[in-house]
Amino acid sequence: MRNEKHIQIKYLNDDIQRLDYIDGKSDWIDLRAAEEVTLKEGEFKMIHLGVCIKLPEGYEAHIVPRSSTFKNFGLIQTNHMGVVDESYCGPEDWWRMPVMAVRDTQIHVNDRICQFRIMEHQPALVFDEVAEMEQKESRGGFGSTGKN
Repeated sequence: MRNEKHIQIKYLNDDIQRLDYIDGKSDWIDLRAAEEVTLKEGEFKMIHLGVCIKLPEGYEAHIVPRSSTFKNFGLIQTNHMGVVDESYCGPEDWWRMPVMAVRDTQIHVNDRICQFRIMEHQPALVFDEVAEMEQKESRGGFGSTGKN
C-alpha cells in the first residue's frame, strides 16, 4: 500500500454519497452532483459537488469531467480542468464544476459528473535561457505526429 494521506472532508448533507478511493483500481476519484440541475442548450451553471476538502499542505486537486460526462449529460467543463489548492478549505469553499450544456439536460443528485486526483505542487523551477537547444533533430513541431 502507498503512503496514505489523511484528508478532512465535509459533506453538504446526508444525501451525498461518500467519496470512495479504491487503491490499485484508479488514481481518480468520482465526484457527484449535489443538486438537481436542469439546463437548456447553451446555459451555464456552477454545479455543486457537495464536498469541502482540506488538502494536505503542498498538494492540489485537479478536477476534470468523467469520460462519459459529455455523452451522458451533454456538458462541457468550461475551464477544462479545475485546480483547487490547499488554501481553499474554508467553511464556504465548496467544490463546484463550471459547465455549459450543449443540449437540454437533466442532472440528478449523486450523478457522477466529474473526477479528481490529488497531485503534489510543481517543484521550484529556474529557467536557464540558451541560444540553441542541445537536441539536433526536431520531431516536426506541434501536431506533427499524424492521425494514427
